[in-house]
Amino acid sequence: MLKSLAMPKSFRVPITPRIALLCFLVILIVIGAVPGYLRGNWSWSQLPPVVNLKQIRAIRKTGLKLGEWKTLKQETVELGGHKWSFQAIEGDYSKPVLLLLRPQDSSKSQPQVDWADINSTQRWKRDSVKIIKFAVEGSQLSQSVEASKLEKTVTVEARLFRAWTKRQTFAVLQWYAWPEGGHPAPGRWFWADQLAQLHRKRVPWVAVCIQIPIKPLGNLEEFQPLATSLAKIVQNALMRGPLARIQKGESRLGTHTG
Repeated sequence: MLKSLAMPKSFRVPITPRIALLCFLVILIVIGAVPGYLRGNWSWSQLPPVVNLKQIRAIRKTGLKLGEWKTLKQETVELGGHKWSFQAIEGDYSKPVLLLLRPQDSSKSQPQVDWADINSTQRWKRDSVKIIKFAVEGSQLSQSVEASKLEKTVTVEARLFRAWTKRQTFAVLQWYAWPEGGHPAPGRWFWADQLAQLHRKRVPWVAVCIQIPIKPLGNLEEFQPLATSLAKIVQNALMRGPLARIQKGESRLGTHTG
């Protein structure tokens, strides 16, 4: 009798590591949220502040300093109702490279349709889409009395593709950057932020879009090393600057103000 009630093999869903991880994250969020809900302190209605929000928002007006890459022009532009930093940079390449950055503008703002906003504005056609991974060594100030710098390595995933219009072809690299890494999918940031909220912390973010002008319908593989190198420089600058957990000048005890 029991055998007749067994689920057919064709309907059995294999438990993959990704599904198991998702279930684990949901359990953690529920465990962290229920006590607060029962006490009337629902964590999602009172989000912890992003302690370095002022520095992050300043990107729109100042852009980002990128070491040997010189800024030729920087201005604030509006795409899809959001304000971005538009930056033309010059370095080890024959043409200026374009850098678009949309910083988080409030504790409640989330990554949304930023890539769609750019695509609709540029009216690109695109192909050769792929995900690339790269490691970045950054530094964050510790909470010790000496506030010594601790080196750490994070892994970032970004979406690389070729985009073109009638006038120009680009190698484009896009991702959301945060202190512990980055990914082009908003969902990856969402889960990282939810886990951080269990400890009354937040995960700040910045949307990054690098546009490298290339010859008409040029081979994307040829420009991947340059795109990866630039991405490392941008992620590193963000981690050491606006996205750093603890900014210079804050209390040695590691306290923060909202």
